[in-house]
Amino acid sequence: MKFITEDDLRDLYKKEPFTEYVIEAGTRLTPGARQFLADRQIFLPDEDTVPMGRSLGKQESKSGKLAKDKTLWGKRLSIRMKSVETLFLVLAEELLSRDVLLAQKIISLKKCFTDIRKTMDGGAACDVLNCEECTGIREDNFSQELGECFEITEFHIQLGKGREIISLHRLRCALQEMQMEIEEAFDNCGDNKQCKEITGKTNQIINTLSQLICYAAGGETCQRKS
Repeated sequence: MKFITEDDLRDLYKKEPFTEYVIEAGTRLTPGARQFLADRQIFLPDEDTVPMGRSLGKQESKSGKLAKDKTLWGKRLSIRMKSVETLFLVLAEELLSRDVLLAQKIISLKKCFTDIRKTMDGGAACDVLNCEECTGIREDNFSQELGECFEITEFHIQLGKGREIISLHRLRCALQEMQMEIEEAFDNCGDNKQCKEITGKTNQIINTLSQLICYAAGGETCQRKS
């Protein structure tokens, strides 16, 4: 019996990445090798159902792999985006009794995010989100990833709108996390027009949330980190 180790799989993966690994007859995977496949979400068929004669690391056709990957990522992102969409509603409901105007802004951002999700699912392009310029966020960088204007710490929960700041920050973090998943699904976008549009519009929402956090913290002037 031959055992396939993590190093064996790592060398094979470096030569040519794969999305399915078929265990050759007469071999077994070490625990480390199985974890290597699990970490990369590489499909591993049931060892007892693998036909004889299939070679080590044999892959599906390239077109078949791409179709499977696209379907899997599409489902995952759609569910992830619906989950984030719900956070907008949760936040708006929390704000209604304390700050109606802020709640209305969150509802408006939620509608923009819904358009992004529909675009992701093959719908029409999303509308442009209006940029209310400040010192750090302007029309020319509104669609870019700008990061957080300032770090949210335990200090901010002591402010009059501390709860609003934390809730807005939680939503912003969820969008930032989702943004990374979108870029990973599109292999870091490259020249993909749809990916660039989606990430650009998502950045607009994130940057708008950063402005709302600044206002909630009592920012009369830009507090963006230098």
